Amino acid sequence: IATAFFIHHQHLLPSNAFPNFSTASPFLNRMVAFISGFQGLTTLRPSAGVRLVTRSESKVAKISMMAKSKAVPFMDEPPALAGYAGNNGFDPLHVTSYMDIKWMRESELKHGRICMLACVGWLVQELFRFPFYPGAPALPTDAHAFQAGIRGPLSQVLLWTSFFEIMTTPAVIQMITGESNRAPGYFGFDPLGLGKGGKFDEAEIINSRLAMIAIGGLVHQAWLTGKPAISQLTSGPYLPM
Repeated sequence: IATAFFIHHQHLLPSNAFPNFSTASPFLNRMVAFISGFQGLTTLRPSAGVRLVTRSESKVAKISMMAKSKAVPFMDEPPALAGYAGNNGFDPLHVTSYMDIKWMRESELKHGRICMLACVGWLVQELFRFPFYPGAPALPTDAHAFQAGIRGPLSQVLLWTSFFEIMTTPAVIQMITGESNRAPGYFGFDPLGLGKGGKFDEAEIINSRLAMIAIGGLVHQAWLTGKPAISQLTSGPYLPM
């Protein structure tokens, strides 16, 4: 009905094509305003109380409607990710719509940094082992069982990571509640000044995500093949079976 009246109102058809349409109808005037907004037209004049959408407003509406995710083009861009490094619009489960994005970015950076260190340690373990651990295996999965048999090393890891979590929790809570303007993942530790200006923020989050996937692959590769990563790359086998 609205489309037909719009055509009639623009004189694209004879005036007697739709004899039953009345320009005084509030409903039809609202339909004209609605369609005019999509067309960016400002020539129609509905009755009082109905404001037409201008050309600029229509353009903004079209752009906002077309904002799609870069990673998943058929889904909308998650608004909570705007302004964050590494944002490719990937949130297919819409987690950012009901969970605090600051808390999730804090967790992502923390786990990513741990995994980047873990990947380096996984490869170094194969090439170098401390002399005060005689007989330590080169395969990290076997080294875990080896260290578990010695009272001390793994307990210290648990102790110091727990201490770090306890000491940093108040800062994270203040960040989430808005009591501070602390950026997610910021601990004031940057002896080389690499974090100044945020020039490496994108690289850090991308490598963090890669490391979280990589360490999972390294662990399963060691379980399935029983060989360290570098040895497998140089001599095989490349398939577990």
